[in-house]
Order: sequence, then structure tokens, then C-alpha cells
Amino acid sequence: QVQLVESGGGLVQAGGSLRLSCAFSGRTFSSYTMGWFRQAPGKEREFVASINWSGSSTITADSVKGRFTISRDNNKNTLYLQINSLKPEDTAVYYCAARFTLAQTKSALEYNYWGQGTQVTVSS
Repeated sequence: QVQLVESGGGLVQAGGSLRLSCAFSGRTFSSYTMGWFRQAPGKEREFVASINWSGSSTITADSVKGRFTISRDNNKNTLYLQINSLKPEDTAVYYCAARFTLAQTKSALEYNYWGQGTQVTVSS
């Protein structure tokens, strides 16, 4: 069974940076496409970014493009999300997700496994 554990969230001022991590265990990490999603209070879960098994291909949501960077280290079984120039509207719980397929997708319904989330709060 795949387990995902996010870390790295916190309270930061607008303009600051964070690096979120997602530790993967239970299966072969490099066999999974990975993604980051976020959910703000009262809103639906939103796609942030995805990355293919090798890290050679990524998709980033237009709303965060240029500020958020997804990456992975298959030797460490870890997924990352570098977040720069944080804005108050980035405040949300951030989730990592895993999909046992080669194809990337923006649809939360197509991911098989989810972490418990890490809170990111940006103060103005």
C-alpha cells in the first residue's frame, strides 16, 4: 500500500518561499506519476502541478506558473514543491497524490493515493 506524508508547510509572509516535501513509501516511487493539489477553505480541490515518473516532464497550473516548481528525487522517494513569491491567495492545505500510470493528469479523480496534507498560510 502506498503511503504519502507531506511536510514543509507553515505560516509565512507574502513574498516568502516554502519548499513542501512528500515522502513516498510502500511501492516503487519511480513507477508513479505524482501531483500536487491544494484546497482552500470553502473551495474545491485545485490542481497545482504534476510530474512524470522520471521528472523529465511537468505540468503546472496557469495560476501558479512561474512561482511554483514541482520536482522529484527518485533516489530519496520524495516529491517536492518549491513555492516562491507567496501570496495570501496561496493559503490552503496542500496535498500530494500518486497515480500508477505513465500519463500525467490534472484530474484529482484519477489519482489513486493521497497524503494527509500540509497547511500553508500566507499573511499579508
